[in-house]
Amino acid sequence: GAPKISIFQKPPGVIPPGGSTTIVCTCQRGYGSFVLYKGNRQLHTLAQSGSRAEFSISNATHKDRGTYVCHYLEGGTVLARSDELEVSVEELRLPRPDLSVLPGHKVTVGADVMLRCTPTQPSTGCFLYLEGQIRAQLLPREQGDYNLSQVQEGDSGRYSCQCYTMRASREWSAVSRSLDLVVR
Repeated sequence: GAPKISIFQKPPGVIPPGGSTTIVCTCQRGYGSFVLYKGNRQLHTLAQSGSRAEFSISNATHKDRGTYVCHYLEGGTVLARSDELEVSVEELRLPRPDLSVLPGHKVTVGADVMLRCTPTQPSTGCFLYLEGQIRAQLLPREQGDYNLSQVQEGDSGRYSCQCYTMRASREWSAVSRSLDLVVR
C-alpha cells in the first residue's frame, strides 16, 4: 500500500515573531525524498536522515504563517501527501501557563492520568500539545484539565500547553514548559 506520511511542528504551538520552530516530515519508507509545500508553492526538497526530514523556520515573521504540506516522492513520483499543518505566528503577550501531571510523570499502562494546564489569566481557553501530533487538544474551559483514562504506551511523550484570551482579538500566552509522560 501507499506509505503513510506525517507532518508536525517541533516544538508545537503558536510562534512569536522572531521565534523559531521546525517542521518535521516522517514516513516509514526511508529511501525517497520529501518536498515541502506552503499553500500551492513548493518551498524545499528537504534534506533527510533516514525516514525523516526537517525544515527549520528561524526568525519567524507573519510571512511564515500558513498551511504546510509534505509530499513523499520516489523516483520523481509523489506516493503520499501529509495532512495540512497550520503554522501560526502571533505576538505572545500573556505569561506562560503551568502544566502539571497527576499522579506523576511515570505511570503504568492502564492508569488514569490528569494533565492540568493552569493559565495565568482568567477566562482563557487552552490547547494541549503532544509533540509529534498534528492536532492540538482544546482543553475544557472550566478547569483546563485533560483526563487520559487507561493510558497506553502510545500516550507517552512530550506535552505542553498554550492559552489564549478572547479580547478584541485573540491574545496568546507563551508555551508552557514541556513535560515528559512515561507510560510503562
